[in-house]
Amino acid sequence: MHLLQKSKLEIIVFISGAVVMILEIVGSRIYAPYLGASIYVWTSLIGMIMGSLSVGYYYGGKLADKSADYKTLSVIIFLAGCFIFLTNIIKNLVLFSAITLYPDPKSASIFAGFFLFVIPGILLGMVSPYAVKLRLISLSNSASTVGNLYAISTVGSIFGTFIAGFYLISLFGTTTVVYILSVIMIVLSVFAYPKDRISLKIPLLFICVILSINRKDIFMVDIKNMVDVDTRYNRVWIFDGVDKESNRPVKSMILNKQNASAIFIDGSSGLVYEYNKYFNLAGFFKPNLGSALLVGGAAYTYPREFLKKFPQATLDVVEIDPELAVLAKKYFGLQDNDRMSIYPEDGRVFLNNTEKKYDAVLLDVFNSYVSMPFQLTTVEAVQKIYNMLNNNGVVVTNIVSSIEGRSSRFYVEEFNTYKNVFPHVYVFKVKSDANNIMQNLILVGVKRNDGLVLESQDLEDNSMLKNRIVGPELDERKILTDDYAPVESFFSPVL
Repeated sequence: MHLLQKSKLEIIVFISGAVVMILEIVGSRIYAPYLGASIYVWTSLIGMIMGSLSVGYYYGGKLADKSADYKTLSVIIFLAGCFIFLTNIIKNLVLFSAITLYPDPKSASIFAGFFLFVIPGILLGMVSPYAVKLRLISLSNSASTVGNLYAISTVGSIFGTFIAGFYLISLFGTTTVVYILSVIMIVLSVFAYPKDRISLKIPLLFICVILSINRKDIFMVDIKNMVDVDTRYNRVWIFDGVDKESNRPVKSMILNKQNASAIFIDGSSGLVYEYNKYFNLAGFFKPNLGSALLVGGAAYTYPREFLKKFPQATLDVVEIDPELAVLAKKYFGLQDNDRMSIYPEDGRVFLNNTEKKYDAVLLDVFNSYVSMPFQLTTVEAVQKIYNMLNNNGVVVTNIVSSIEGRSSRFYVEEFNTYKNVFPHVYVFKVKSDANNIMQNLILVGVKRNDGLVLESQDLEDNSMLKNRIVGPELDERKILTDDYAPVESFFSPVL
């Protein structure tokens, strides 16, 4: 006990430092269902946390210079726990308001960060300078003391970063982790000043513990058969709804705001999303298709269609999140199949390392609302796809862009990137007759020197082939590379 009291300030700054980083990492998952997981979300989140910490450092030092005692430090820590608790109470309301008021993800992220994380960040930032002042009151070696306490706080932040990213989120989920942080800070406030009257702290601590056990999410929209899961890579929502196009009941999977997968739940088969059907064109461009690679599995709705459409073919699915296959088996009817293998890897890492050859490569992967992971859009990635294709092989890639106008830049540069590698590149628009709106576009690169007549005896294939559009003129200055591929910024003017 004496050792605990002697190291009290070190323990406080270590835990406070850990809580800051856990809150920041969990914040990205809080944002994800409403704002996605783009670089804009991370930038605004990190910026708001760092800015609020800076304010906290300043005012913590000013307050400590006036009068420093453990009772005030306990109050600061207790208030930090209260506002972290409040973050869980209001997060869905704030985020819904953010996307309603600010369609731009940059502004919406900053708005949400201001109301969710600024006050907890300021209070957590006040802890370290206040602890330094308390330690300096009885010591003369001030520089060493300041350095030690801030070093311990930083070590705590490092510890919090690893434990949040590697364990906490996937074990407990976003809501529970935030409540746990509230409990930790309230307990820490009692540890900082045990003599304080804790009539308010005990009931709040009890409420936090109960809510963390029940994973209660205040202001959560009541959606039919809603499942909210945090995996190591995604915030996953699964729920029942109605397809806007067919007006039929569906079960959907949302990954970080993206409509990732859906199936009909009225007993009928077929693909819900029209763009998925265009992957079947691989069989037109490469007759007698024997093997294929799909990058992006989600709920594994298209892999089942592929195995049915091409009964002679095998399929490898690269999906970075292994827990999605578990969810797909539980909620979407996925079953093991001898002709399908699943690789839980990053798509680009798989492309870099595999020595396998395929007749077709299919890309359907996004890391935010409309943008692909940049590392899969570059000429280096496309070259690796070309190299792994058999003779006359084909790559089919789903992108979201407009054909012309402000939001067409990604389409233009991605087309040029593919055209720089493949002798023949075809483009198909899935639905809209309007060229200046965001829509699914299908890029098809064929590894053959002779061209093809785009006509098929298969009525469904022929219908899709008629949606071909003429691609932009080749401009080798507009090519995406590993060094320069600002994919998300291409969409910021229209988002």
